[in-house]
Amino acid sequence: MQVFLVGGAVRDALLGLEVKDRDYVVVGSTVEEMLAAGFKQVGKDFPVFLHSQTGEEYALARTERKSGKGHRGFSVAFSPSVTLEEDLIRRDLTINAIAQASSGELIDPFGGVTDIQARQLRHVSPAFVEDPLRVLRLMRFWARFSERGFEIAEETLVLCRQMVNAGELQTLTAERVWQELEKALHYAQPQRFFEGLEKVGALFVLIGQTDFPPQAFAKANIRLQAAVQKTTLPEARLALWAEKLPAVQQALIERLPLPTRFVQWMNWVNEYADTLREWQTASTQARWQNLKALGGLRRQGEVLVFAQALGLSESLIEEIKLAMQRVQAVSPQALMAEGLKGAALGEAIKARQIAMLDIRKEERNKKNSNE
Repeated sequence: MQVFLVGGAVRDALLGLEVKDRDYVVVGSTVEEMLAAGFKQVGKDFPVFLHSQTGEEYALARTERKSGKGHRGFSVAFSPSVTLEEDLIRRDLTINAIAQASSGELIDPFGGVTDIQARQLRHVSPAFVEDPLRVLRLMRFWARFSERGFEIAEETLVLCRQMVNAGELQTLTAERVWQELEKALHYAQPQRFFEGLEKVGALFVLIGQTDFPPQAFAKANIRLQAAVQKTTLPEARLALWAEKLPAVQQALIERLPLPTRFVQWMNWVNEYADTLREWQTASTQARWQNLKALGGLRRQGEVLVFAQALGLSESLIEEIKLAMQRVQAVSPQALMAEGLKGAALGEAIKARQIAMLDIRKEERNKKNSNE
């Protein structure tokens, strides 16, 4: 039995990144031997085991053979005779096909170390075309590593286009597409995910046949790049990418299983972003309506997070914060003590809150004129 550290752990260590998850390949062993050694089997389609103490994954070396269409159209074979190289060749990219022995020696049959040094994302073998999910994974890796100078090898882009033309990506489920997009939105350059799909003609997996003019697409990616500097929330990033693109938004909502908060952020950006951006010139009524819709009449947190994601200046965010404090200072109890109730109470609260916003606006205007 031989055990090798593989995949992302080796890659990230070579890049000088923190290694979070360690996966191992076991060569020359059997299911029975692994169970006898105290490992817990968790894999259904192929033998993956958890270490009894560390919880890390150990998988028996295996081979894969294309047996049908789509991401799951593979038959898997494993035995003690499967070699490490046979296991590594089934992986997607050369940078993910490097193994490390317990001695520290690197086993790199496909040039992954060289590609890391050259900052290239390159397929391991022509079998790359057998799994359509690899197109999305490739673009996700580009979103993750682009800030470190990585580019996609041209020959790998050629294979991606072949897969698109063959209709392979149409076999992907909406859930798998969404998983890759959601992960990409967390990275430093998520716009690369969209740019990569557009490069190979695969943007349709996200938005179908929705028209997306090149100029609008470029502006969307610029907005997303700017949003990364302001917020880590994936829902905010996606909403800002799709801002003022109702057809794209609708396609995303209809085609992908977006969580509620993602749809909510799209609605917020559509309806309230402009008023917050133009806060100083917006009418008092518009300000009040926005604060009410965003929850700012009772709590500040969500509104401030929204304002920060929009990239508003610190001074403008502080102005909005002071306005919310004014509004929240209105006491329903005091109005109830005046004998107001029901609809009359609600109207009185609204009138007082708007009046407080007017006072704050007058204070700001007076301050600006004095300056």
